[in-house]
Amino acid sequence: AELIGRKEVNSLLENMKKENKELVEDVVPSVISIGDLQKVLCLLLLEQIPIRDLTSILEAIGEYGTTIKDTDLLTEYVRQALKRTITRKFTEGGKVKVIALSPDIENIIMGSLKKSEQGAYLSMDPVIMQKIVTAHMTEVNKAGGAVLSPIILTSPVVRLYYKRLIDQYT
Repeated sequence: AELIGRKEVNSLLENMKKENKELVEDVVPSVISIGDLQKVLCLLLLEQIPIRDLTSILEAIGEYGTTIKDTDLLTEYVRQALKRTITRKFTEGGKVKVIALSPDIENIIMGSLKKSEQGAYLSMDPVIMQKIVTAHMTEVNKAGGAVLSPIILTSPVVRLYYKRLIDQYT
């Protein structure tokens, strides 16, 4: 994620134009700017999601980018478009082992979301926040030997905010 700048994004797009010029021209810059596309690609790379399938990435941006301008939320839609790539990456022996997030915790997170002009953010009581992080660490430690990379299953809306919450403490 630290190595991809605007020059690299432009290079990726130039290579993509050789395969699908129409898609690139339809999406960049009319739907998304180079800078915002760079942010989306960086967010994917930060989570170790390959960006080789630029066709699916640009198609998802073309579909949702006209109404969604928040790059974090747009990245969530791109993640959904890359679901097979992401799932394949975490499959062990034909199975995906997950830790499911409690509906109660999802509701707490959804109830703690506040919106501003810069996007949504989590505004939660620190005591509740600490309880969620402690429960997360306990479950991840329990699963430690059973899986290489613990996968937390949440609804798409909650995933981003849950990840940010946990990343603050891990």
